[in-house]
Amino acid sequence: MRYALTILATLALPAIAHAQGATASSPPEFARKAEHLKPGEWVWAPEVAPTGPLLVYVDLSRQIATVYRNGVRIAVSTISSGKAGHETPTGVFTILQKDANHRSSLYNSAPMPFQQRLTWDGVALHAGGLPGYPESHGCVHLPFGFSKQLFAITTLGATVVVMGDAVDHVRTSEASLLAPIDAKGNPTAVKDLSDLEYRWEPERAPGGPLTIIVAKKDQRIVVLRNGIEIGRSKAIIDDDDPGSHVITLSSTRDGKPKWIYLGLPGHEEDAGRMLDEATINRVRVPRAFYAAVRAALRPGTTILVTASSVGASEGQRITIMDAIAPTP
Repeated sequence: MRYALTILATLALPAIAHAQGATASSPPEFARKAEHLKPGEWVWAPEVAPTGPLLVYVDLSRQIATVYRNGVRIAVSTISSGKAGHETPTGVFTILQKDANHRSSLYNSAPMPFQQRLTWDGVALHAGGLPGYPESHGCVHLPFGFSKQLFAITTLGATVVVMGDAVDHVRTSEASLLAPIDAKGNPTAVKDLSDLEYRWEPERAPGGPLTIIVAKKDQRIVVLRNGIEIGRSKAIIDDDDPGSHVITLSSTRDGKPKWIYLGLPGHEEDAGRMLDEATINRVRVPRAFYAAVRAALRPGTTILVTASSVGASEGQRITIMDAIAPTP
């Protein structure tokens, strides 16, 4: 009973830079602990989902912004939103304009680096001060380095959802591994499997990039396509490694598929490593689910192995009677 996903051993988290605007990169496990981010800190791991629809989720109550790509969290940052009398509006917005060297037309030509306009009356995402509480005139201030990285991957029309209430500002965050809303701003409530071994609904997203999440904490496999969950399965994942790993599917010169590690920040030595059989034996899934996923695989498919939750019952151990013995 073997499985064609990998769990690598002993991946320590790299150090996080603490200076505002400094480059700070990390696997997803640190982003899960976003309540520990100090003003100006951020984490950035775009390799987790290289392609797919982008969503920026701004939580005013927690003064945190989370970036999701293909439905998976790739970055988290502290923010500073509008102060009393200049509250940042909530709702679903699209990026209307981008200007890396913008200056304010309302506030004495103040610099607003990497500005991404959300409304025509002055609300935008941009680099700015981050004192640890709401202090802007309505915009969402981001760390300089994070703002630059975000500016580089967004396009006009990308969705930005602003939720919460800065008056009830709390210093904790539940930044989810999976996007709480879709790319149109609609809620995406997690449906657990209950008595089902798996669920497979490919018709929900007929095309687009595929991301497979191996969630060790929840003992679940989740499949996302074009940012939409199309499959979920119970699994037996025999691994206690707290680290995260990303593997992508590519083709050899003779056209045969192969799984290759991507080097997450701080662990570049993993880049280019081939999936080996010893790591395949640690996950078991129902035969029918494996067959469905295998048929959907295309070059560019990404697998994220993580200890973060995907919204299922934690620590549940199960017995899968009809498991599959796949090949790499």
